[in-house]
Amino acid sequence: MLSRTTFLTVAAPAFRFIATLSIFFVLASPPAPAQKKRSSVEQTPARAWVKQECSQGVELRLTSVDPRQGSLQLVEITGALPLGDVTGQWDGNEVPFWKHEPTANKALDEWRALLGIDLDHATGPGNFTISLKTASGESSTCTVNLTVKPGQFAIEALKVAPQFVEPNPEQLARAQAEQQRLRQIYATVTPEKLWSGKFRIPIVGATTGGNFGKRRVLNGEPSSPHSGVDIPAPAGTAIHAAQRGRVVLAEPLYFSGNTVVVDHGLGVYTLYAHLSAFDTKVGDTLDAGQILGKVGDTGRVTGPHLHWGLTVNRARVNALDVLKLLN
Repeated sequence: MLSRTTFLTVAAPAFRFIATLSIFFVLASPPAPAQKKRSSVEQTPARAWVKQECSQGVELRLTSVDPRQGSLQLVEITGALPLGDVTGQWDGNEVPFWKHEPTANKALDEWRALLGIDLDHATGPGNFTISLKTASGESSTCTVNLTVKPGQFAIEALKVAPQFVEPNPEQLARAQAEQQRLRQIYATVTPEKLWSGKFRIPIVGATTGGNFGKRRVLNGEPSSPHSGVDIPAPAGTAIHAAQRGRVVLAEPLYFSGNTVVVDHGLGVYTLYAHLSAFDTKVGDTLDAGQILGKVGDTGRVTGPHLHWGLTVNRARVNALDVLKLLN
C-alpha cells in the first residue's frame, strides 16, 4: 500500500541520473480525472511577443525573456534584407533556425526557432546568443538576456517497497544503457525540418495531460522529475504522430515499456511510452496524425495511459507548449 503526500515547490533540484530517473516509471500512473483541468491545450498561454532590435533592419521577437523551467519558446528573426543563415546558442547547445514564409509582410526575410528550457535548468540569468549572416556575407551577433524562473512543479512523497527504490544490478544496468541511447538520439540534430504547420495532441479528443515536471520522493529519496505529459486513455486507443517525422526508436524499454521516438528534424523529438502495440518501425516516415501504436500499460506503470514527451535541443519541455506556438 502506498501512502502519499502532495505539495508544491518553486524550484527543482539539479538533474542527476541515477536509478531514480527510471524509478518514476516504476510508479507511473495516469492522471486521475480530477486533474484534467490542471493542464490543457486551451490553458496554454497565448503568444505575447517580446521584441528586441539586433542590428539595423533586423528585429528579434520571442515569446518570453523570463521563461519557466520546462517551457518552450518560439523565436523569430526578421530582416529587411535577405539573411543567408541564422543560428543560436543556448545552454551549450546549438539552436537551429529555419526559414519561415511570413504571413504578414512578404517583404521581410523571416527565420524561426524553437528554444527549449530544460525542466531542470538552473534558475536565474542566462544568455541566448544568435549569429546572423546576410546573403552578402556580412556577419553579426545578437544576445538576449533571459531569466529562467522556477517551474513550480508538484512534489509527491511516497513510501514504497524497497525493491522499487533499489533496482537490482541487472535492472539498473539496462536502465542506464537505455538512457544513454536516448541521450545519443537527442544529441543528433537532423539538419532538415521534417514537420510542417502545427503539432497535434496524439490522442483524438484529448485536451489535457498531467504530471509534467512532477517529482516523487521515494522513501525520503528524491527521484528525477517526470519529463513527459501523461494523457489518460483506455487500453487500445490509437496513438497518432504529433507531426511528420522519422521513427528512430520503436522497441520495449525496461521502465517505459513499448516506446516510440520520432525525429521531427532540427533537434525536435517526441516520445510515446507504455504502448500495448506498435504500428510502426525504425526508419518509417510518419505523416502528422498517422497511427504509430496503441495505448497500453507496458513497463513500470499502474494503469493504461500515454506518456508523451517532447525534447527540443536536448531540453525536456512540456509537450503541451508546442500545440499553440506554431502555424
